[in-house]
Amino acid sequence: MTGTLHIIGAGMAGLAAAVEAAGSGPRIIVHEAGRACGGRARSYMDRQLGCRIDNGNHLLLSANKTVFRYLGLTGALDTLTGPHAPLFPFVDLAEDARWTLNLSRGRMPWWVFQPHRRVPDMRLPDLRSLYRLMNAGENETVADCLLPGAFARRLLEPFAISALNTLTDTGSAALLGAVIRESLSLGGTACMPWFAKVGLSETLVDPALKHLQDMNVEVRTQSRITGVEEARGRITTLHTPEEDITLGPDDSIIMAVPAPVAQSLLANKIAGITAPTEFESILNLHFKLDERPIPQGSFAQCGFMGVIGGVTEWVFLRENILSVTVSAANRYADQNQDDLARTIWQEVCQACDAVLEQPLPATPAAQRVVWEKRATFAATPEQNRLRCGPATPLVNLALAGDWTNTGLPATLEGAMRSGVQAVHTLGLKHPR
Repeated sequence: MTGTLHIIGAGMAGLAAAVEAAGSGPRIIVHEAGRACGGRARSYMDRQLGCRIDNGNHLLLSANKTVFRYLGLTGALDTLTGPHAPLFPFVDLAEDARWTLNLSRGRMPWWVFQPHRRVPDMRLPDLRSLYRLMNAGENETVADCLLPGAFARRLLEPFAISALNTLTDTGSAALLGAVIRESLSLGGTACMPWFAKVGLSETLVDPALKHLQDMNVEVRTQSRITGVEEARGRITTLHTPEEDITLGPDDSIIMAVPAPVAQSLLANKIAGITAPTEFESILNLHFKLDERPIPQGSFAQCGFMGVIGGVTEWVFLRENILSVTVSAANRYADQNQDDLARTIWQEVCQACDAVLEQPLPATPAAQRVVWEKRATFAATPEQNRLRCGPATPLVNLALAGDWTNTGLPATLEGAMRSGVQAVHTLGLKHPR
């Protein structure tokens, strides 16, 4: 195919679309409104901490096939680190309990029969929660499907909040069920945890930009698309502050932008395009220490720890930085930010001191709070129904983004899957 493919947005969906389409025929131009690519999955130099940090933490599972294919195509597989086993250290602050979930590698869940590998105090009948989630209807919430007990409280609830970025009493059971079908139900081989060895940009962005450069893909940063024109069922013009880009008959567009931006650009152009209208935040805190903590046990092997019974949900250790992620953070929006940071640091000390060679100081050397106010759409049954697919009534336009209907919540896998689907929808490349 000749012509030009314009990809609007260089977050994970846009970069995945560009990597998928590269070499398929058309010239490709990626338009990114900001100074840097990567969207919510990038690194930057933080002046307050005096070091480079990620704007959030992302834990990948080996089940994320689209992500790992992307990393393979961009030559970034060796930028990941992890325990090379389906291990997940946890601490329960409320009940002063610690354990390491150690999943069986195959589909047969032998781990549930071995107390030292499973969630403490869980009962085998509690596994019915998994069946109920995987078979949930579109109107059911996660809470509707969970049986009371340690298995739900100590695994399924934190897993749900992390995957959906939405609390269990409103989160979509069908979306969580889709995640479980692609991960936990397939066994530990599909649940190997991985994360960026150095930083998100070094794993997800920089290798992709180098690959796209090698493939003669043009990436334009600070290239904001301010509007589009439509005629006879096609997008005919892209407006920027500097110029109008006239599209030829063989040109096409993938709009890989957040839902509000897509709706703004397409206002009065396409009837019936719907998108989520409610959003959830993610709170990330980065604590810098004067010296690198020396971890022990499974915390040392994994480099991260799940935390329940407090505000803190996940702690990641990279050199002398302890990073905390709190999902579904709208519930904390009215709290004083300094008080919240102090509470979380106290929880980090409680969670980590027992598995470090030396206890943490009373206060960190420096800290940075990163609050993504509209990180993802609220993954409720109602909002999930508002998601549209990649195809549009305009023959040369496809939509991408973690808010589109991928069948998954707003995860990295969902975002990249949407970009790949958009390329296939336009017929630029056929799925394998």
